[in-house]
Amino acid sequence: MAVSKEQNTDVQSADSEINDEIVREYLKNHDDFLQRYPDMLDFLHVSHASGSAVSLVEKQVSVMRERSTELRQRLKALSANAKDNDALFEKTRTLVLKLLDANSVEALYSTFITSMAADFNVEHASMILYAKNDNTEGCRTTSHERVKQEIGSLFRGHKAICGTLRTEELIFLFPEGKGVGSAAIMPLGSTEQLGLIAVGSSDANRYNSKTGTLFLAHIADVIVKLLPNLPNTNH
Repeated sequence: MAVSKEQNTDVQSADSEINDEIVREYLKNHDDFLQRYPDMLDFLHVSHASGSAVSLVEKQVSVMRERSTELRQRLKALSANAKDNDALFEKTRTLVLKLLDANSVEALYSTFITSMAADFNVEHASMILYAKNDNTEGCRTTSHERVKQEIGSLFRGHKAICGTLRTEELIFLFPEGKGVGSAAIMPLGSTEQLGLIAVGSSDANRYNSKTGTLFLAHIADVIVKLLPNLPNTNH
C-alpha cells in the first residue's frame, strides 16, 4: 500500500521526536521488554573490544564473566584478610595471657619485647616507660619531658602513629635498630600516660596511614591496666 506524502511526513515527525534518551528511559522503566520481545535480541549488537560486533546476549555473558572474576578475586582477598586477622588475634590472645602472668615491670617489658620478635615476627620493637631515671635495670625508662622533646610532635591527640618517621625519631625509638624504614607507635594511656610501645620495619611501606592498629591498641590497653599494679614500677 502506498504511503501518502502527509503520512510520510507524520512518520518522520514522530521519528524526530524519539531520541536516545527517550529509548533509554523507556527500557529502564520496562526492564522486561526483551523478555516480551526476545526476537529483538537478534537485531541488537554492540561493538567488541576487537572491533567486531557481538550480539547483546554475548555481551551480557561477557560482562557476567568479568563480574564473576572480579567477585572471586575480592572474595579471595577477603578470605586471606580473615585468615590473617584470625592468626593475629590468636597471637594477641597468647601475648595477653603472658602479660597477665608477669610479676614485675621488668617481666612485663621482657615479655612484650620477646613476643614481638618471636610470635609476631616484628623486626624492631620498643617499650619506653616514663620515669625520672633513664634506663632502669631490666627495662627502658626515661622522663616524659625527654620523650616530648624527641618525638613529642608525633603524639598529637594521643593516638597511634604509623608511617615513615624522621631518622632522629627512629633512632630514639629503636637505638639498636639499623635501617628502620617505618614504624607504628602507640601511647600507653590517653590522659595519664605511662609510656609508649612501638614496632618498626626496614620496609618503608610496612607501616603507613592505612595500617590497622586495633591489635596494637588492645595490647597497649592491657599493659596500661597491668603496669600500676606491678612491683618495682616508678609510676
